[in-house]
Amino acid sequence: MQIALIQTTSGDDIDANLARAAEYVEEARAGGAEIAALPECFALMPKNRAQLRACAEDHGDGKIQRFLADLARRTGIWILAGTLPLRADPDRERVFNSSLVFDPSGENVARYDKIHLFDADLRDAKSPAENEKSAAKSPAETSSSRENERYRESAYTAPGGECVVQPTPAGAVGLSVCYDLRFPELYRKLAALGATCFAVPSAFACATGAAHWETLLRARAIENACYVFAAAQVGAHSGGRRTYGHSAVIAPWGEVVALREDAPGILRAEIDAARVLEARARLPSWSQRRPQLFS
Repeated sequence: MQIALIQTTSGDDIDANLARAAEYVEEARAGGAEIAALPECFALMPKNRAQLRACAEDHGDGKIQRFLADLARRTGIWILAGTLPLRADPDRERVFNSSLVFDPSGENVARYDKIHLFDADLRDAKSPAENEKSAAKSPAETSSSRENERYRESAYTAPGGECVVQPTPAGAVGLSVCYDLRFPELYRKLAALGATCFAVPSAFACATGAAHWETLLRARAIENACYVFAAAQVGAHSGGRRTYGHSAVIAPWGEVVALREDAPGILRAEIDAARVLEARARLPSWSQRRPQLFS
């Protein structure tokens, strides 16, 4: 069966973002896809935290969720719906960064709230060559980039606390989001719960994307002999943020079977569930684990 990953450059206009997502999903379905995967923040890349809180929805109702349900029904396609902001009650100051799954009838069959939140100062993690270049720039040239390299997701996002696996035509999909990719124990748990595929909708920073994105995707696939579906944001967004793109489908043996680098559009790949069994039989490390030693 065919999966289509949507790579897009979302902004702070929800209606425009949804219209673009609909065009991509409809095109994906017309091309034969049975599943469409959207990136993190596909419906809203907010210009500030106030907009994020104002646009957050209660689970089960809201413009974005109604749009997704209608789109799934109208196209008859499964939608791995990237992420959208859902209210975290009683903490109204923060939202959940939530990934939803809709089946072809339009039913929301799964919800995953991002567990690991991206708090990092990337300006302190440059290579020596990059630091030398930064030192040669004037304060005016570097102030904006410094701010863009400081991330405090926990200031406006509440962490989730549950692992989620959802059966789909591509196999049992373990849900995760972006920064989760750096925590292999999450994917071990998802595989232990029966996952044969991992969804990783993302808005990866350019600096860390160039250094680690493909390596991490391939590692999670190889470690667990699972497919990885990583739909990503790309390009320049509201507030000066830039994302890496490079949406990818990784096979259970670790090879990159499809890649879209730095332009918006659709990435298609054929998924063969038998490849998971083949990989696990070829190198049976999964059955040789000794989790009792590391719990």
